[in-house]
Amino acid sequence: MRAQVGIVRAGPAGLMLSHLLHLAGISSIIVEDRSRAYCEARVRAGLMEHWVAQMLIATGVGERLKREAMVHDGIHIAFGGEARPIDFNRLIGKHVYIYDQKEVVTDLIARRLADGGEIFFDAEGTSVHDFDGASPKIRFRHQGHAQEIECDFIGGCDGFHGICRPSIPAGVLNGYDRIYPFGWLGILSESPPPDKELIYCFHERGFALFSMRAPMVSRLYLQCAPDEDAEKWSDAQIWDELETRLGGVRPLKRGTILQKGVTPMRSHVIEPMQHGRLFLAGDAAHIVPPTGAKGMNLAMADVRVLSRALEAHYKSGREDFLTGYSGTCLSRVWKGQRFSWWMTQMLHRHSSEMDFDTKRQIAEIDYVTGSEAAMTSLAENYAGLPMD
Repeated sequence: MRAQVGIVRAGPAGLMLSHLLHLAGISSIIVEDRSRAYCEARVRAGLMEHWVAQMLIATGVGERLKREAMVHDGIHIAFGGEARPIDFNRLIGKHVYIYDQKEVVTDLIARRLADGGEIFFDAEGTSVHDFDGASPKIRFRHQGHAQEIECDFIGGCDGFHGICRPSIPAGVLNGYDRIYPFGWLGILSESPPPDKELIYCFHERGFALFSMRAPMVSRLYLQCAPDEDAEKWSDAQIWDELETRLGGVRPLKRGTILQKGVTPMRSHVIEPMQHGRLFLAGDAAHIVPPTGAKGMNLAMADVRVLSRALEAHYKSGREDFLTGYSGTCLSRVWKGQRFSWWMTQMLHRHSSEMDFDTKRQIAEIDYVTGSEAAMTSLAENYAGLPMD
């Protein structure tokens, strides 16, 4: 098989890259080791920055998003018995959108297949080769047969545990990590969220986040130990703790818990995000703590930069955008890391004592939720920094 670009994995990054390349007249083939049903059902991130939603709409894959997404004007930060609003629409004229990542994947898969795109689901033993030269290859097995894709470039969109990043020779990449001393116990429940906007809670017992996936489906989180056993929490204990940390700022309606699990918190960045003709995008290159809601949004930024660089290469012979891919993306990635770290350190309890740092945190939250300038800065970062 032959394509101009071979793409590893059919997540939001890989699918969006393939879609953008198709619009530019550039051929691509996607290789995915999971089934189509798995990709379309996996619950992940749900918050979309303003520009990402507009990109999906502008490129023809936003019709269902326009009908079904929950459009949010801002967020609330709760502490000391009150929930203070930060109104993005008033401050910067932008919104954020709640639209589950699995719905983005479903929409993109349908569009790529309708446009004649090739996606090999249930691929086995995927590997990448010869990306140091002019003719990279992706090899895999599909339905019992060995397959090979010859291409000009490879998009490594295969996540933190994928095969692309480890295929780059030792000594080429630098990794930067921060491991946080807590995790999130998260649940998905059949219950209405306590507010139409997200509520971030700073409480003496720990952080809590009240989010949603649909009008009657809530996504709720509790700060916990990174090695917490979710199964040791009964449903009643989870609801009691959520109600306690919400602090009475809104009534909380309980419902059936559909999923629960613990997510450790970490930051990770790989530099550079490219080697030869292999380009890493999304979680393959960087991980952020979910406090700032940047994961999928940074991945979408990566593939937008990469698609434009590839378009310049094929249409005008320009190589500077491809050469500068890593630097361009990392400038945004590190700003996303900074914001995610800032939100995380501000809102999580680092001590059970009312010590100096806890007093400082309370003062910081009070300032951020009371200063027009500070709220504007938060809104700019949360709703998405400009892409151009």
